[in-house]
Amino acid sequence: MAKKKPRPRRSFTPEFRTEIVELCRRGDRPISEVARDFDLTETSVRQWVRQAEIDAGERDGLTSGEREEPAALRRENRRLREDVEVLKRATTFFVRETR
Repeated sequence: MAKKKPRPRRSFTPEFRTEIVELCRRGDRPISEVARDFDLTETSVRQWVRQAEIDAGERDGLTSGEREEPAALRRENRRLREDVEVLKRATTFFVRETR
């Protein structure tokens, strides 16, 4: 049996995700059908719907904003560590130059 090629990672606009969630929430069609019609994975669509329910307060969990905050803090922390490393190197360089 041949292995299936992995699907390339795609990104979608928040507006597109919102439209897909609204289609699913209307109840006209099941999530699996909506996913198939738009060539999306069913898992992704289910996650979008679940996150929309959390953001709307209909379900417990971390909102989108609460999920973004730790990621932003990790990025800032990484940048600050890099800045400190550069300053350490510069200090070492100038100390050697003055001797």
